[in-house]
Amino acid sequence: MPRLKRSHSVAGWLAAAMLLTSGCAVLNGSSADARGPGASYEQAYADHEPLHVVGYPSTGSLLVVQKLVWDIADGKTDELRKLATSDSSEAEARKTAENWIKGFGAGARGKVTGDFYDDGSARQVVVLYFHDTHQVKEFTVRLDGDAGKEDWRVLMKSTDFKDATAAPSWAPKEPGGTGSKAKNS
Repeated sequence: MPRLKRSHSVAGWLAAAMLLTSGCAVLNGSSADARGPGASYEQAYADHEPLHVVGYPSTGSLLVVQKLVWDIADGKTDELRKLATSDSSEAEARKTAENWIKGFGAGARGKVTGDFYDDGSARQVVVLYFHDTHQVKEFTVRLDGDAGKEDWRVLMKSTDFKDATAAPSWAPKEPGGTGSKAKNS
């Protein structure tokens, strides 16, 4: 898989991924929606500013982070909590989703840059930069689920509002400030 160059918007890349996904679902005969299985993603993409990307996300880590930002922007607590890893309890996921929406909702409706650290093969640290509000937030995304049925999910265990909205002490003030390398490197 080709790596994205630093500081490039992934609008075209996401559109291509969505088209490939939609095409595969159509070939499989899926008709979950009269407009096609990719219609909800297409609409969300049309309704929001695309995530700007620094670093090297995998297709899965990129898509789950884009959905995370859009769900925060739209105040979709139930949709956001569905992105939680299996080790996040229902109560933890719901409270974390509420905290993130309250804390980052305004910023998520504007320009957001995701700085993706590490290689993204099974787990990735992502730092989001909410440009309009000048907030910075670290998230961990990882593969989760049964073997063969794994999907990218978000660790959601921040039930305290202050903890849920705290900026990481190690992250640079601007995206790409450390070259998107592991924070322990």
